Formats: sequence, structure tokens, C-alpha cells
Amino acid sequence: MTPPIPWPTALTIAGSDSGGGAGIQADLRTFAFHRVHGTSALTCVTAQNTLGVTRVDALAPEAVVAQLDAITSDIAVQAIKTGMLLNQDIIQAVATSLEQRPTPVVVDPVMVSRTGAQLIDDNAIAILIRTLIPQAHILTPNRHEAQLLSGLDISTLADMEAAARRIHQLGPQAVLVKGGGMGEPLRGTDVWFDGHEVMVLATEAVDTRHTHGTGCTLSAAIAANLALGKAPLTAAKDGKDYVTRALNHALAIGQGQGPVGHFFPLLVDQP
Repeated sequence: MTPPIPWPTALTIAGSDSGGGAGIQADLRTFAFHRVHGTSALTCVTAQNTLGVTRVDALAPEAVVAQLDAITSDIAVQAIKTGMLLNQDIIQAVATSLEQRPTPVVVDPVMVSRTGAQLIDDNAIAILIRTLIPQAHILTPNRHEAQLLSGLDISTLADMEAAARRIHQLGPQAVLVKGGGMGEPLRGTDVWFDGHEVMVLATEAVDTRHTHGTGCTLSAAIAANLALGKAPLTAAKDGKDYVTRALNHALAIGQGQGPVGHFFPLLVDQP
């Protein structure tokens, strides 16, 4: 019998989005697009659609860790991403669990939405900064999260660069400050800093209101590229390119903000 072919595998630790636009659902679709097997550890269940979130139920920290243990005790995982961890107990449990694993981790901090709404409380943020962010191989804060982490106001490219440098001092190996929520001319511009050089990653700004799940999708795409063996900066560049192309085929579904088109090659000929 021919032995099974080793297959690149990634793990997402995040919440469920019942509307399918973000969270675990977006992550697994992104992994699949990259031909990376997706595994998942659920942190919370949300009731949401394109109009917003109406309920959030957290899993017990022990249940989250049990999922991590079940996956990693059996399946070789080449990259991990974290998304919505929701509260301080889950953050602490995940951080403690990941300390025992050498796998590269992409941390999407999910502390503040791109509109500026704080998503987790101050105690959870403090624990995230102290325990999980220092373990990140790549940290992907949006503008508001970067402001919180750096203590700087961000309105210019120079501000983004200064924030990336300051956030790097918190311990991650590399920081990607995202400019997706910023106005022109910085919309579509991110800033990378890995402790050695600052690099501006700029792509076209896509004119669409259907951007739900872009942050989840980017961090998942970066993790998928790491699982494929790409270097961190290449993984970030390719992940950003994927999100841009997916935004160009965003889905106008529901009455609110639709998701990006994760399987955009299948949508090219669609109306």
C-alpha cells in the first residue's frame, strides 16, 4: 500500500461566526483555498449575520485546551493562528498551552474592531499583551489595536511605522500594522517590521462595503502560507495579495456587510 502523502496542516483557534463571514468559518475556507488542511479549536459561539452580533457564548477554557490537545497529539500542525479568544481565562489557557509547542503562531489580537469598538475588556487585553503577544511569530493588529498597543495616535504612514517599531518591543518576532480601516491614501497599505527593517506593503484599495472577515482571512492566509513553508515576510505579502483578490469578489449577501469571496476563482464568471 502506498503511504499517505504528508499534507500541510494549520490550526485556527477562534470563535464561530454563524453568518459564515469571519471567525472559524472564514479561516477554514482560507486554509482550503491554499490547499492546507484546516483544524480548529473553538473558543466561543456567536449568533450573528451581516447586520451584527446578537449573542456570544464562551466555551470553558478547559474545553478549548482539550481541543488543542486532541489535535496536536495526533496531527502534525505546521502553523497556528489565533483569532477571537474573548476573555482573560481563555487567553491565559491558550497562551499556556502554546508555550509548550514550537509551531509558528500568527496572532490576530481581535481586541478592537476596525471601527474602533473594543471587543474584550481591559483585563483580557492586559493578559493578551503579557502572555500571548510575546509568543507571536507574526502579530497583525489593525489601526485601533496598534494605537492601543503602541500608545500612539496613528494617522500617517510615519505613525504606522513608529507604532510597528514600538509594538515589536512587546515581544512578537514580526508586526504587520494593517491600514485597512484608514482613509486615503493609506487604505490598502500595511507596515511590516521584524526588528531589522520596516517595509511598506501596499496594494490597490478595493471599493466595497462588503469587507466582513478581512482580518480573520488575512491572519489565516498568512498561517496557511507559513504551513506551506514560506518565509514570514513572503507569507505576509502573499496573504495580503489573497485578501485583496478576495475583496475584489466580495459577496453582496444579506442586508448588511457581506464577506470577502474566499473562493474567488469560482466567482469570476458569476454576476
